[in-house]
Amino acid sequence: MVPGDVIAAVPAAREAAASEGRRLQFDFLDDEAVLKMLRLRHIDDQQMNSAGAKAGIPTALILVGLFIYWGAYVQYWESPRNQSLFYAAAGLIVCGTLAFFCATVIRQWSNRPRQKVRARAAAYRKIAHIAAENGGDVPTFYPHYGPYPFAANFHSDAAELDLPEQSRF
Repeated sequence: MVPGDVIAAVPAAREAAASEGRRLQFDFLDDEAVLKMLRLRHIDDQQMNSAGAKAGIPTALILVGLFIYWGAYVQYWESPRNQSLFYAAAGLIVCGTLAFFCATVIRQWSNRPRQKVRARAAAYRKIAHIAAENGGDVPTFYPHYGPYPFAANFHSDAAELDLPEQSRF
């Protein structure tokens, strides 16, 4: 985390913090609030990775299993009628597993309170980089706090997230 006084010491970063703070209804110079937001973003990232693994690994295993079974047995040993049945069943299985994967991904990405945290984290990243580029005392190894492909959505009406009890220090 880049302390708020480091950001405030750089005029361009202070102005960016003020404008983004108005837009995202957040005080980017409040160290405690920023630390909470970054912890929430980290928890969000962990939950997205976990959900992706829980949906992606079974999907990949099913698809690989179907391909291996087709390549080792169905295409050489089954009758054309049984091959057609395999293709129909495999198509249903593939569509079902891909639908499950897509539903899981959409559920993770479309959570409005979590989108709010992602938008704030993305703005904080930009502010910290502005401070670093304009002479602020920001470490050269400043972390990026994960990818932000879906962070552009800020929903002012979304609920504010709170840290889970085990995450508090």
